[in-house]
Amino acid sequence: MPFVGEFSHTLDTKNRIFIPAKLREELGDHFYITRKMNKTCLAVYSVAEMDHICDQINQFPDSEVSEIKEFLFSKTIYATPDSNGRIVLPQNILDYAKIERNAVIIGAGNHLQIWAEHLWAEQEAQRDMAAIRTKLASLGL
Repeated sequence: MPFVGEFSHTLDTKNRIFIPAKLREELGDHFYITRKMNKTCLAVYSVAEMDHICDQINQFPDSEVSEIKEFLFSKTIYATPDSNGRIVLPQNILDYAKIERNAVIIGAGNHLQIWAEHLWAEQEAQRDMAAIRTKLASLGL
């Protein structure tokens, strides 16, 4: 089942963020959070999806993907929500995503993304709907 929806949350003083119950059900008891490679946000992957990503990366010689591995895995955390559904986000990945206090968790199909609220608003405002419609049409959708 794809991850869908948009949820606004505020980090508490311990850099914890609440992951909605419906999303936790889909993610499982444990999941991975890392830096999104092509956007200034965080990516949240189920264990199965992260295994799939690792399998894809490992199909290539290390000499071709070592930079990707270093970027992706060096700041990745293995997260387990507390009894209130919160996870602690380390400062280094918060800095990468420019998340200071207010965040937006969005469904992105096979994963979730966690955005700084202001960056998500900018992303939405700059979205090129004509290009999206053209791409969807080229895919037969």
